[in-house]
Amino acid sequence: MAEHQPHAPPQQLQPRSHQVVKAATAVTAGGSLLVLSGLTLAGTVIALTVATPLLVIFSPVLVPAVFAVTLLTMGFLASGGFGLAAVTVLSWIYRYLTGKHPPGADQINHARMKLASKAREMKDRAEQFGQQHLSSAQQHQTS
Repeated sequence: MAEHQPHAPPQQLQPRSHQVVKAATAVTAGGSLLVLSGLTLAGTVIALTVATPLLVIFSPVLVPAVFAVTLLTMGFLASGGFGLAAVTVLSWIYRYLTGKHPPGADQINHARMKLASKAREMKDRAEQFGQQHLSSAQQHQTS
Protein backbone atom coordinates (compact mmCIF):
# COMPACT_ATOMS: atom_id res chain seq x y z
CA MET A 1 0.00 0.00 0.00
CA ALA A 2 1.16 3.48 -0.78
CA GLU A 3 1.33 5.86 2.14
CA HIS A 4 -0.80 8.97 1.96
CA GLN A 5 1.32 12.10 1.99
CA PRO A 6 -0.33 15.15 3.61
CA HIS A 7 -0.60 18.24 1.43
CA ALA A 8 1.86 20.98 2.15
CA PRO A 9 0.44 24.23 3.61
CA PRO A 10 -0.16 26.99 1.02
CA GLN A 11 2.74 29.07 2.39
CA GLN A 12 5.28 26.42 1.45
CA LEU A 13 3.98 26.17 -2.11
CA GLN A 14 4.48 29.88 -2.77
CA PRO A 15 7.87 31.28 -3.75
CA ARG A 16 9.85 33.13 -1.12
CA SER A 17 9.36 36.45 -2.93
CA HIS A 18 5.56 36.23 -2.58
CA GLN A 19 5.91 35.64 1.15
CA VAL A 20 8.23 38.63 1.49
CA VAL A 21 5.85 40.86 -0.48
CA LYS A 22 2.90 39.74 1.68
CA ALA A 23 4.85 40.39 4.89
CA ALA A 24 6.00 43.82 3.68
CA THR A 25 2.44 44.74 2.72
CA ALA A 26 1.10 43.61 6.08
CA VAL A 27 3.79 45.52 7.99
CA THR A 28 3.21 48.66 5.89
CA ALA A 29 -0.58 48.52 6.33
CA GLY A 30 -0.33 47.79 10.05
CA GLY A 31 2.24 50.52 10.62
CA SER A 32 0.19 53.05 8.67
CA LEU A 33 -2.93 52.25 10.68
CA LEU A 34 -0.95 52.50 13.92
CA VAL A 35 0.42 55.94 12.95
CA LEU A 36 -3.07 57.05 11.91
CA SER A 37 -4.51 55.92 15.24
CA GLY A 38 -1.79 57.85 17.12
CA LEU A 39 -2.49 61.01 15.08
CA THR A 40 -6.22 60.65 15.74
CA LEU A 41 -5.60 60.31 19.49
CA ALA A 42 -3.34 63.38 19.50
CA GLY A 43 -5.89 65.39 17.51
CA THR A 44 -8.67 64.35 19.88
CA VAL A 45 -6.67 65.42 22.94
CA ILE A 46 -5.82 68.79 21.34
CA ALA A 47 -9.44 69.39 20.26
CA LEU A 48 -10.71 68.53 23.74
CA THR A 49 -8.18 70.89 25.31
CA VAL A 50 -9.27 73.73 23.04
CA ALA A 51 -13.00 72.97 23.32
CA THR A 52 -13.22 72.54 27.11
CA PRO A 53 -13.32 76.28 27.94
CA LEU A 54 -15.93 76.84 25.23
CA LEU A 55 -18.02 73.95 26.56
CA VAL A 56 -17.87 75.40 30.08
CA ILE A 57 -18.86 78.89 28.87
CA PHE A 58 -21.72 77.68 26.65
CA SER A 59 -22.95 74.78 28.82
CA PRO A 60 -26.08 76.63 30.04
CA VAL A 61 -27.18 76.74 26.39
CA LEU A 62 -25.65 73.52 25.11
CA VAL A 63 -26.98 71.14 27.76
CA PRO A 64 -30.67 71.97 27.17
CA ALA A 65 -30.08 72.06 23.42
CA VAL A 66 -28.48 68.60 23.47
CA PHE A 67 -31.32 67.36 25.67
CA ALA A 68 -33.92 68.74 23.26
CA VAL A 69 -32.15 67.36 20.18
CA THR A 70 -31.85 63.96 21.89
CA LEU A 71 -35.56 63.92 22.73
CA LEU A 72 -36.49 64.98 19.20
CA THR A 73 -34.24 62.34 17.65
CA MET A 74 -35.57 59.59 19.91
CA GLY A 75 -39.14 60.71 19.20
CA PHE A 76 -38.62 60.58 15.44
CA LEU A 77 -36.91 57.19 15.68
CA ALA A 78 -39.69 55.78 17.86
CA SER A 79 -42.33 57.20 15.55
CA GLY A 80 -40.62 55.68 12.53
CA GLY A 81 -40.24 52.34 14.28
CA PHE A 82 -43.88 52.24 15.34
CA GLY A 83 -44.96 53.26 11.83
CA LEU A 84 -42.83 50.53 10.29
CA ALA A 85 -44.26 48.00 12.74
CA ALA A 86 -47.81 49.11 11.91
CA VAL A 87 -47.20 48.82 8.16
CA THR A 88 -45.68 45.37 8.67
CA VAL A 89 -48.64 44.19 10.75
CA LEU A 90 -51.17 45.61 8.30
CA SER A 91 -49.31 43.95 5.41
CA TRP A 92 -49.34 40.62 7.28
CA ILE A 93 -53.06 40.93 8.03
CA TYR A 94 -53.80 41.76 4.38
CA ARG A 95 -51.85 38.71 3.19
CA TYR A 96 -53.59 36.54 5.80
CA LEU A 97 -57.05 37.74 4.83
CA THR A 98 -56.39 37.31 1.09
CA GLY A 99 -55.26 33.71 1.68
CA LYS A 100 -51.58 34.12 0.82
CA HIS A 101 -50.54 32.21 3.98
CA PRO A 102 -47.96 34.53 5.64
CA PRO A 103 -45.51 33.18 8.25
CA GLY A 104 -47.30 32.29 11.48
CA ALA A 105 -50.72 31.81 9.85
CA ASP A 106 -50.78 28.16 10.96
CA GLN A 107 -50.32 29.20 14.58
CA ILE A 108 -53.12 31.76 14.29
CA ASN A 109 -55.46 29.16 12.76
CA HIS A 110 -54.59 26.65 15.48
CA ALA A 111 -55.21 29.22 18.23
CA ARG A 112 -58.51 30.25 16.59
CA MET A 113 -59.66 26.61 16.48
CA LYS A 114 -58.68 26.09 20.11
CA LEU A 115 -60.57 29.21 21.19
CA ALA A 116 -63.64 28.17 19.20
CA SER A 117 -63.67 24.69 20.75
CA LYS A 118 -63.25 26.13 24.26
CA ALA A 119 -66.08 28.60 23.57
CA ARG A 120 -68.36 25.74 22.44
CA GLU A 121 -67.38 23.72 25.50
CA MET A 122 -68.16 26.65 27.84
CA LYS A 123 -71.49 27.25 26.07
CA ASP A 124 -72.43 23.58 26.52
CA ARG A 125 -71.46 23.70 30.20
CA ALA A 126 -73.49 26.85 30.71
CA GLU A 127 -76.53 25.25 29.06
CA GLN A 128 -76.15 22.13 31.22
CA PHE A 129 -75.76 24.25 34.35
CA GLY A 130 -78.80 26.30 33.37
CA GLN A 131 -80.90 23.18 32.75
CA GLN A 132 -79.80 21.63 36.06
CA HIS A 133 -80.49 24.84 37.93
CA LEU A 134 -83.88 25.25 36.22
CA SER A 135 -84.90 21.65 36.93
CA SER A 136 -83.84 21.92 40.59
CA ALA A 137 -85.77 25.18 40.92
CA GLN A 138 -88.87 23.53 39.45
CA GLN A 139 -88.53 20.62 41.90
CA HIS A 140 -88.39 23.05 44.80
CA GLN A 141 -91.54 24.81 43.60
CA THR A 142 -93.54 21.60 43.32
CA SER A 143 -92.58 20.41 46.77
